Amino acid sequence: NASLLGILQHPDGTVLKQLQPPPRGRREQEFYSKVYDSDCCDSILLELREYLPKYFGVWSPPTAPNDTYLKLEDVTRKFNKPCIMDVKIGQKSYDPYASAEKIQQQVSKYPLMEEIGFLVLGMRVYHVSSDSYETQNQHYGRSLTKETVKDGISKFFHSGYCLRKDVVAASIQKIEKILEWFEGQTQLNFYASSLLFVYEGSCQATTVRLSDVTLAEKRGVPKGLLSGGDVLEYNNNIHVMNSTENGKIEASVSKGLSKFYALHKKACSKRHHSQLSLKVENSEQDNVWKSSTCITQEHLNGNVLPQLEKVFYHMPAETKESANVEVRMIDFAHVFPSNTKDEGYIYGLKNLITVLQNILDN
Repeated sequence: NASLLGILQHPDGTVLKQLQPPPRGRREQEFYSKVYDSDCCDSILLELREYLPKYFGVWSPPTAPNDTYLKLEDVTRKFNKPCIMDVKIGQKSYDPYASAEKIQQQVSKYPLMEEIGFLVLGMRVYHVSSDSYETQNQHYGRSLTKETVKDGISKFFHSGYCLRKDVVAASIQKIEKILEWFEGQTQLNFYASSLLFVYEGSCQATTVRLSDVTLAEKRGVPKGLLSGGDVLEYNNNIHVMNSTENGKIEASVSKGLSKFYALHKKACSKRHHSQLSLKVENSEQDNVWKSSTCITQEHLNGNVLPQLEKVFYHMPAETKESANVEVRMIDFAHVFPSNTKDEGYIYGLKNLITVLQNILDN
């Protein structure tokens, strides 16, 4: 989960999530191993892969071989100004084996979980107008009631100028696919698991150059591979490792990561485990515009549309159909085998879709 504590960004485009204490960490690792087993031929699990971050096995720092990290795809990597929201799904955020004390603790955190079926754990929204991020932690989510949850969630889709209805619509479509998967499977139940939403907050990604009718491409090196040295991002602090040629990154990374490992351990033990520290931007991309005619998202809704139809007619299909949005399932420390549909998760997804649909309609 690239938004939560204990996440290190690896210069190769993955994130490292430290394994939680047993039995949770082992359970999450087993879940990923099962879904991503190269011999897997279960169509349910093969389809599930579409909705998860890709899994690249486990990694341990050379200096501490007993500490294990899950190596996962960084879902935010392709975005220039990623807006991120983490929503816990289900009616119970404790699993069937939870102690009475654990149940009490979870229920008191958010009594409405049973009724609403989801909880906003945090969000980070880029505001175009001020060129800055606004961050909300899980206290924000827990303060939402049935009456305010719609406005509370719509904040995530607001750029400072306008409500990104394109993103809301695309998000609904993606959740509906996940809901379909849940309606068709009776082998897994998910507790205290989340959906991670990511969309592009900057206008650049939706900008059209009229001069040659091409989509703006982000130029330059991939995020995280800077010419001045590889950037390793760790909880809102950026550390620069020794520069390496691209081919030798993997070797130097293990050395570089172990350097920060002690620091990471110390910081983790101090911080409370529920604190959200959403991803900070690695580097400003060097975007070069040949034409001064830039049409941003906001203007597309106005009366420029008729003139633009010709332009869009020639654009790639995937650009026309949906905004650049990712919705992925994350956090699997409480996934259990089952022989029934996961009604709690399904209930939460349906309620979330209803709220998003209301945001869209009003």
